[in-house]
Amino acid sequence: MEEGAAQRMTTEERRVIFASSLGTVFEWYDFYLYGSLAAIISVQFFSGVNPTAGFIFALLAFAAGFAVRPFGAVVFGRLGDLVGRKYTFLVTILIMGLSTFIVGLLPNYAAIGFAAPAILIVLRLAQGLALGGEYGGAAIYVAEHAPKRKRGAYTAWIQTTATLGLFLSLLVILGCRLMMDKESFEDWGWRIPFLLSIVLLGISVWIRLKLNESPLFQKMKEEGTLSKAPLKESFGEWRNMKLVLIALFGLTAGQAVIWYTGQFYSLFFLTQVLKVDGQTASLLVGAALLLGVPFFVVFGALSDRIGRKPIIMAGCLLAILTYFPIFSALTHYANPQLEAAQTYSPVVVIADPAECSFQFNPVGTAAFTSSCDVAKSALAQRGIPYSNIAAEPGTVAEVRIGEVVLASFNAEEDADGARRERFNAALRHAVEEAGYLHAHPDTINYPMVVLLLFVLVLYVTMVYGPIAAMLVELFPTRIRYTSLSLPYHIGNGWFGGFLPTVSFAIVAATGNLYSGLWYPIAIAAMTFIIGILFVPETKDREL
Repeated sequence: MEEGAAQRMTTEERRVIFASSLGTVFEWYDFYLYGSLAAIISVQFFSGVNPTAGFIFALLAFAAGFAVRPFGAVVFGRLGDLVGRKYTFLVTILIMGLSTFIVGLLPNYAAIGFAAPAILIVLRLAQGLALGGEYGGAAIYVAEHAPKRKRGAYTAWIQTTATLGLFLSLLVILGCRLMMDKESFEDWGWRIPFLLSIVLLGISVWIRLKLNESPLFQKMKEEGTLSKAPLKESFGEWRNMKLVLIALFGLTAGQAVIWYTGQFYSLFFLTQVLKVDGQTASLLVGAALLLGVPFFVVFGALSDRIGRKPIIMAGCLLAILTYFPIFSALTHYANPQLEAAQTYSPVVVIADPAECSFQFNPVGTAAFTSSCDVAKSALAQRGIPYSNIAAEPGTVAEVRIGEVVLASFNAEEDADGARRERFNAALRHAVEEAGYLHAHPDTINYPMVVLLLFVLVLYVTMVYGPIAAMLVELFPTRIRYTSLSLPYHIGNGWFGGFLPTVSFAIVAATGNLYSGLWYPIAIAAMTFIIGILFVPETKDREL
């Protein structure tokens, strides 16, 4: 494309960006509805197990959608390189939209028993497979229409879609919550956002049907130079496989954990750890997302001038250095009573380490009955931070809250549940007296919380804004869909998608509010080191 033509966006280019971005916004809206409503879904579909296991099970069902994304990337990536970009992401949006709509109609556990969670997980898997093919198609479609010196700016619009989709899902959920009482929403109102997706699906399909095929793909098709075996060419030849590995470990893994920490774990931290009301937390995160969205395009356009790599690596480094101070400040400004309670009435579990289990129980079948497990489980369910002191072997575990000491018990000796009831009541009274309370609306410093959340979103825009252009430029056209999609979705599906579950398990095991942050920090550090050493700059490459 001529340099002069690169200065102003054409009508066709606008249509391509709008159609690709809007369709992808709707897909991410579908996907994040589940994550945003995980607590309610755990009650509706996993009520056959205890509440803690049910919530972890619901988080894992959310993660299952991420787990299969790389397989969707392989299936639909191959299809995109064989039959075209346009038709492939028409198929993906149909699968995604219908799967979400059916969740809104699905009977719960009380109605059809174990069939309910089984069908739900199948629908989550279908969503994950479809999303595995969606992102690569949209990013490539836009990049292959874009002028060389505008690729970062044009593809950055695709990068806004995940944030806008999450924001839209939070907005619709909030609207439904405001229209009815809490009981009605948790009983049947939560289905409305899922059912509304059929309208979004219709609009998305209508828009995408109006698009033409990517000009680069069309040219290769006419010249007969399409890859006949994109999977073999992408992953069976070392020169391409090496690029896939560099893209995964030096770009997408770090980008993924920063994305999920800034936009998803922050919401989880506010509601589950700091005990901020769900509606308030959604508004705070929504405000930060709204402020942050323009910076995807800012950093995408900046990457056309100074390069993709410096911006992405700077985002990783800032996250590594500042995550602990930022989340500590969130506690200070969102729930100062909790911060004060930690200082003046620290909670300590004194127990024999040999009887303390790592309570990661995704299927709800394990029984944690020792006095240590009973004590830690009770604290974890309430989001109470604690430290550990080793006791003599055989000692019955105790919970110390400031000056108050509560003896735990072995659940195997509590057949009628009376001791658990007494222990939980005493624990609840003690922690409330010590100041471990839900965040009070009058004590939340709203401007500072939004500012801190905005900084987290800003890191997201730094690593995510330029990455679509960089991934497109990294791989050759004939195998681009297949090669790009796999590292992106392993990074985001596995490294990123499992972040809430892994971080929750780490916090539950250690009792430290912030210990779950070690996971994203470690992955971001790996990406920073590998990225600095091995990732090439791509902004001046020809497609």
